Amino acid sequence: MEPIPLSLSHREILFKPLRSIGTAVSEYSFANLYLFRREHDYKVITGDELLITGKTRAGLPYVMPTRDVRAIPKETLDQAIRQHGMMFPVIAEWLPVFDSPAYTVTSEDGDSDYLHDVAKLTTYAGNKLHSKKNLMNQFVKTYTSSELPLTSDRLPHAREILDAWQAESGSPAGVTDYEACGEAIALYDELCLCGGIYYADGVPAGFVIGEELNETTFALHFAKAKRAFVGINQYMFSRFAAIMPPKYSAFNFEQDLGLESLRRSKASYRPERMLRKYRVTLL
Repeated sequence: MEPIPLSLSHREILFKPLRSIGTAVSEYSFANLYLFRREHDYKVITGDELLITGKTRAGLPYVMPTRDVRAIPKETLDQAIRQHGMMFPVIAEWLPVFDSPAYTVTSEDGDSDYLHDVAKLTTYAGNKLHSKKNLMNQFVKTYTSSELPLTSDRLPHAREILDAWQAESGSPAGVTDYEACGEAIALYDELCLCGGIYYADGVPAGFVIGEELNETTFALHFAKAKRAFVGINQYMFSRFAAIMPPKYSAFNFEQDLGLESLRRSKASYRPERMLRKYRVTLL
């Protein structure tokens, strides 16, 4: 079958298979794939095996499975890898399938997801997170703060925050994730997203948007705030962590794309661990 550009209509056939994989890897989410479909040129292949093709940010083509590769016939896997160059992202649990001289397995630091402990972000306990706690406390002392679920009636406030964030970024919209985040707001219910919105002296100041990846991990796809409100990001993460159902032990802050500014920002919250993603090619 010819690859078809990924669209919202593919949610019906992709949402459940991707969720059933049960991984904390951020790419195995329909919302993530849809919102970043342009950046990665995602296409869907239907037929005997449901597959997704894409390109890395460096332009390298790859194929992505939509179910546990341990259940896919070896011949089918090999054919897909040969045809599309490599399979990505392969999770650690699948590596024994490729334990053969016929395969080359590599990984890149910029692909790895940052997994943060929800409980630690709630309080910023410990010396390593002391600066985050100070910033949060500064925000709370400076402003009359409030937090609310991000529901459909508050989405215009989220859009206002996003537009302000983009204007303050100093970068073109095509360089940031402004367009993807804008679609997340516009298609909030359709993509089954969840979030919170935060106010300072009654003014919309910041928001977070994410979704469940598996039974223990919640992905934070977007966190946007107005720069004027010092400490708003630390406040948002802490308050959102505080209302997480007990089953969630980890936030996935996703990857840093090899960008130094993102690496510093995500690493500053002291991740519990890095979730590596592997690239598999055939010799």
